[in-house]
Amino acid sequence: MADRMRALLVPMIVVGLAVPAAAETVAIGKAKIVSGTVMVVRGSAKTPVKVGDPLNEHDVFETSADGSLGITFTDNTSFSIGPNSKVAIDTYFFDPKNLKGNMLAQLRKGTMMVRTGELTRQQPGSVKIKTPRTVLGVRGTTFVVSVDE
Repeated sequence: MADRMRALLVPMIVVGLAVPAAAETVAIGKAKIVSGTVMVVRGSAKTPVKVGDPLNEHDVFETSADGSLGITFTDNTSFSIGPNSKVAIDTYFFDPKNLKGNMLAQLRKGTMMVRTGELTRQQPGSVKIKTPRTVLGVRGTTFVVSVDE
């Protein structure tokens, strides 16, 4: 009887200790143009950005005095980030089948031009750009926003 109980308990314990697989990171866009020094902060890691690098949700982009960055998201929204800027992608979701989703990005300092894509064509207001003083609800357009330190 004890052997039978042990035979049942061991698989239950092993199953209980199984570690779930890490969530797969899905690229939300790409770096299209990189000039000068541009860094991406992911968690505690800070690495240089190169043309073709994937973008991830929660990335923070930092450009130096000689740096600029052009990025395109999966819905064809694009950002052109100027020198001495810091931009965080807080949330991004796009369902290409239903052309629905949302984005929240923060311009913490510097200058950024935004050209909206499919998100605002199908859902006006689904793209939001946050600055230290306001939140812009974008209904679909091209615009430039600047934040001084």
